Amino acid sequence: MKVTATCFFCALLLFALLVGAFAGGAGSEFEPAVPGRTLAFPRDHGKHPRFQTEWWYFTGNVQSEDGSPWGFQLTFFRRGIIRKPRSNASAWAVRDLYPAHLALTDVKNGKFFHSELLSREGPGLAEASVEDLSVRVKDWLAQRLGPKIHISARKDARALDLDLVPQKPLVLHGESGYSQKGDSKDQASYYYSFTRLKAEGTITAEGITHRVSGTAWMDHEFGSSIVKQDQAGWDWFSIQLDDETELMVFHMRKKDGKPERRFGTFVHKDGRVMNLANKRVVIVPQETWTSPRTRAVYPSGWSIRIPDLKIDLRVTPAMKDQEITSEKSTGIVYWEGAVTVKGNRNGHEVQGKGYVELTGYAHSMSGRL
Repeated sequence: MKVTATCFFCALLLFALLVGAFAGGAGSEFEPAVPGRTLAFPRDHGKHPRFQTEWWYFTGNVQSEDGSPWGFQLTFFRRGIIRKPRSNASAWAVRDLYPAHLALTDVKNGKFFHSELLSREGPGLAEASVEDLSVRVKDWLAQRLGPKIHISARKDARALDLDLVPQKPLVLHGESGYSQKGDSKDQASYYYSFTRLKAEGTITAEGITHRVSGTAWMDHEFGSSIVKQDQAGWDWFSIQLDDETELMVFHMRKKDGKPERRFGTFVHKDGRVMNLANKRVVIVPQETWTSPRTRAVYPSGWSIRIPDLKIDLRVTPAMKDQEITSEKSTGIVYWEGAVTVKGNRNGHEVQGKGYVELTGYAHSMSGRL
């Protein structure tokens, strides 16, 4: 079988990514996330080479001019292979790898599309600024331009091209941006979000371009140790309610299926932030969905209750099948999808939209991040 040079190079990059993720030796060169760091902007919008794992993550729910709902995800990952290259290292030495994922959910027509890229860092390949938000993998990009963030990606007859404008100040999760993911303090990341962004631009599907507008969410997270050996993965929820509040909740799951402590952030209408680490958060799956491709069984529909805040929500996938298989980039299979939300907050009916990410159901994430 004939293998092109491009395919062979991509295979080598994927091999390097997986070896670096599983071996554990490379991670020892990188710094852990520790309490007490003061995040400073715009610098911390940029990349952090001292840490091994990093991602810039955009999701949103928008409508086209005819009222049709769409969901989107665009994520840029950076995986450090070596922190400090040798002084005599080749110009082709791989220091950082940049996978990227694009997904579009056409709710009206029941269609889900996803694609991926993987590149080493280098001119015309991939790069990220250390000074501000500016990350690119080939022709996919995210860049802060004054008061807005521009994101774009294209694959064949499908594309995303949006301007995102923050409607609230950025949110530091956990303790001033230090987000502990488990009982061990070195199992942590630095994590912040724009929880409500006005989104305007275009989505192209099947070669047809639609003007869209709606609401988006941005996460930026970086660290060097996120998942421990006894953990399988995580469930993550971002919710934007129509009373102009937002909710992020998250929990790790052990390999025996038991969830660990839940934590998250509630953002009031005026932008005030409440850390939910010491609040009771109850997440109960309502149904399951089995992937016809991977046979992984995912929860599908949830109730979320936070008694102290009088929050009682029902979260429903906009489509059952929003599974992403990324064999050509990260090698990770996960469910990432648009959801609708209905329920009550503080005695009043609310509804909203959001995104849910489910990892570790097709395979364990331990050793990968």
